[in-house]
Amino acid sequence: MMRSMALPIVLAAALLAGCAGRSASSTSTLDTATRSSRVVLLVSIDGLPASMLGAGMLPTLDGLAAEGVRAEWINASYPTLTFPNHYTLVTGLRPDHHGVIHNNMIDADLGRFISKDASADDGRWWGGEPIWSTLQKQGGIAATMFWPGSRAEIAGQRPRYSRAFDMAMTPVARVDQVLAWLDLPQARRPQMLTLYFEQYDVAAHISGARSEAALASLREIDAALARLRAGLRARGLDDRTALIVVSDHGMADVPKANTVLLDDTLDATHYDVEWWGTFIGLRPHAGSADIVARAFVGRHDHYACWRKGDLPAAWQYGSHPRIAPIVCQVDTGWRVQSRRHSPQTQPVKGEHGFAPEDPTMRSVFVASGPAFRKGVVLAPFDNVDIYPLLAHLLDVTPAANDGDLSSTAAALK
Repeated sequence: MMRSMALPIVLAAALLAGCAGRSASSTSTLDTATRSSRVVLLVSIDGLPASMLGAGMLPTLDGLAAEGVRAEWINASYPTLTFPNHYTLVTGLRPDHHGVIHNNMIDADLGRFISKDASADDGRWWGGEPIWSTLQKQGGIAATMFWPGSRAEIAGQRPRYSRAFDMAMTPVARVDQVLAWLDLPQARRPQMLTLYFEQYDVAAHISGARSEAALASLREIDAALARLRAGLRARGLDDRTALIVVSDHGMADVPKANTVLLDDTLDATHYDVEWWGTFIGLRPHAGSADIVARAFVGRHDHYACWRKGDLPAAWQYGSHPRIAPIVCQVDTGWRVQSRRHSPQTQPVKGEHGFAPEDPTMRSVFVASGPAFRKGVVLAPFDNVDIYPLLAHLLDVTPAANDGDLSSTAAALK
């Protein structure tokens, strides 16, 4: 259920004396100089499992966690895919509410959405209000160094500064762009910035969650984080910047042999497979709805299927019209597809899209800066709670969302 977070933020601010100076509802009284001196920097390391934190693979991030705040983990929203969860992080809405229900999806009016296509820049696909739109509607400036949805006009806004996604742009180059935006004169300087790293996710998909290629990508990302922190210190911004590092979901290995074919249950002439792999969407052909439901709804070896309206309540998914009529969740470590899909060729590859309660899908939260206490470990919380935290740090009134500021209140001074 969506709700406005204005009242919880007022209460939290009153209870936590001095936290960020003002409650979100007093935003309209903020003077320009106060607001423009604050910086909130949200960093995503795509696919980073919570278990990687503190394991010695990311010394810069581990150091940030030790001197600031970390969560035991955060719970990804369902489905545990990149676009739905990145957009949840910045809107505080479940995918079932904001409408980005998969990386690739179909809408009866809009056609097909493909995450790597120009369709992703069409604001009609993106419901809710991302934090950069919230900020700019209330007089602030935002910059996005890559983030799903950030190239579309949403809620009447685009980030003042942004870059089109470019995988060839190195982590260091991305950091340098963020620092360049922070070098702008104060009147043009963004108060909210995003920074996105997909290198670990890409390498893990190809060769496994803890493959040498995946670990090498983490070293590269960690070095970029060290450069970012040094750049903030050199500019005198480290004592004015809330630096938050998250991931959208975790990662699990799938051996090549762990593949199940949908065709073995029912011939694919009766249905279209809209999504496949670890999270399945089946759309029956005209006249075949009962045949497909009888064949698939229920438990199978290594996966289970439901009619969209009957999915487990804890997943809070199944009401949006873009969701396929039958949804199947694959067991962790397995892959389900039809014969026409390309088979897995490598011995092991990393995957996500598994059930959010599985420990391998847990994601990361680390934060440091003047608004945060030191040495705090938060209990696990849902990733919808990030948006109200961002709104609180930016002193803006949040849009309606599914989040709750109280989940992170213990981290705030």
